[in-house]
Amino acid sequence: MATSQAPLHDQLDIVIPTIRDLGFLEQWRPFFQPYHLIIIQDGDPLRKITVPEGFDYELYTRTDIERILGDKAWAISFKDSACRCFGFMVSKKRYIFTIDDDCFVAKDPAGKDINVLQQHIQNMLNPATPFFFNTLYDPYREGADFVRGYPFSLREGVSTAISHGLWLNIPDYDAPTQMVKPRERNTRYVDAVMTVPKGTLYPMCGMNLAFDRELIGPALYFGLMGEGQPIGRYDDMWAGWCSKVICDHLGVGVKTGLPYLWHSKASNPFVNLRKEYKGIFWQEEMIPFFQAVTLNKETTNVSELYLELAEKVRKGLGHIDPYFTKLADGMIAWIQGWQQLNPPTKA
Repeated sequence: MATSQAPLHDQLDIVIPTIRDLGFLEQWRPFFQPYHLIIIQDGDPLRKITVPEGFDYELYTRTDIERILGDKAWAISFKDSACRCFGFMVSKKRYIFTIDDDCFVAKDPAGKDINVLQQHIQNMLNPATPFFFNTLYDPYREGADFVRGYPFSLREGVSTAISHGLWLNIPDYDAPTQMVKPRERNTRYVDAVMTVPKGTLYPMCGMNLAFDRELIGPALYFGLMGEGQPIGRYDDMWAGWCSKVICDHLGVGVKTGLPYLWHSKASNPFVNLRKEYKGIFWQEEMIPFFQAVTLNKETTNVSELYLELAEKVRKGLGHIDPYFTKLADGMIAWIQGWQQLNPPTKA
């Protein structure tokens, strides 16, 4: 695909966290080559990672993160894919698409390669409908519309902040489910996009995700995971809960469904259980916290809302474990880093 023909080629960055050579990009070349890549190299910063020729990219190691953020670098996770959020912070584009390096091009039921970027962009550029559920799902899609009984006052919809894509082959299961269903594969292609209703949380997965940085960027912090932390594999969940609460507060939408990609590799369920086991218990208190939390009605700035949420996390979840006090500090450091690299534009 020629750069000039790629939708939003000058307005979208692709963020990839990795610890390995990026040969997987060869399969994505027809779709990704017109775009700028931001690669966050986790693990050993001295290791040389190979990127196929012909891609426009910048690469950051842990050394770069520490140099750029200084005393706030601790808020970016180490030895965990949560480090991807540093790429969200350094990007200067309006839109972000992030993908894991074990994900490949999937095919639709007709056998055609799925252009994930095209579908994510379509999802984000079309309105969302969080205030009233449409039983034909996305009413703005060709061949669909609002059904009888849908309020005309809500048919303009609202801006879409997040587009959450899905996966064929290896499903995104937690460790206990992996252990019970080690051979299960997702073969169902559901040709649908829907808006997650206002007031409803969802389990956000970071391996196939796009969002509008201008609308919601500062809320997409993937938390404190990996080395030195008591929990893992909740980075995208945390970002999903925080961002959904703020999207609901602002009256903007979150979509889930298409596009699909091919998730090629199942992670070790026993390793996953060690990372997840505290989170499996903690989420029974975290989720009710997010379901009940409210933010200042007068505030519309995402960074300010996120700082308010950080203090509510400290007060509302700190009794569970000291980790949540540290996480609240990390949320504040994240916003400080975001503002350092993305200073407000003068009117």
